[in-house]
Amino acid sequence: MNKQDIASIIEEVMDQLKGKRLPKDIVPIAVSARHVHLCKSDLESLFGEGFELSKKADLSQLGQFAANETVTIAGPKGSIEKVRILGPARNLSQAEVSKTDAIKLGLNPPLRESGKIEGSSPVTLVGPKGSIYIKEGLIIAQNHIHMTPQDAEAFQVRNGEYVQIKVESDRPVIFNHVLIRVSEKYRLEMHIDTDEANAGLISGGQQGRLIKNEESL
Repeated sequence: MNKQDIASIIEEVMDQLKGKRLPKDIVPIAVSARHVHLCKSDLESLFGEGFELSKKADLSQLGQFAANETVTIAGPKGSIEKVRILGPARNLSQAEVSKTDAIKLGLNPPLRESGKIEGSSPVTLVGPKGSIYIKEGLIIAQNHIHMTPQDAEAFQVRNGEYVQIKVESDRPVIFNHVLIRVSEKYRLEMHIDTDEANAGLISGGQQGRLIKNEESL
């Protein structure tokens, strides 16, 4: 190894220590399994009056956590037990599942951005103290990329824009129509569901290349 190679390696390590993105078009990928968000009143209906979620682990996005508590999601054809609740409590309850999960439940939830549940599928949630039927709230989550305004500037994208992500796995795949979500509270990360991960043989911790939609593949 010559001096130029050594210098290049040292420069790369120093950039990583400084938090610099290398290369600039790479996005880390996280696989999001089925989960539930609950409003305060629904949480109490399922777990009892005054109940508070207890933290199992922090999530990558600031202030969000996986709770120790789980619920059962029930549909006309089947149910899925031990579905993790994510905290903190939200204004509206929402359950996010994969298409495979939806088939097992016998339901047909729409593909939606998280939080946009108007007109989505109804579903029953069962907890240790009771059950609730929500008229809308079951969705298949739109894959998306969380990023800070600084990330958005570096990638030259904006909130609400759609891009492509190319993943070089053992089964290479290109995700089209990937939503950009920008907030100071976010950390750079793409979220896909388990069906998408399985289709591309993708595991958590892998990376993808962000491609602007007007670019050639």
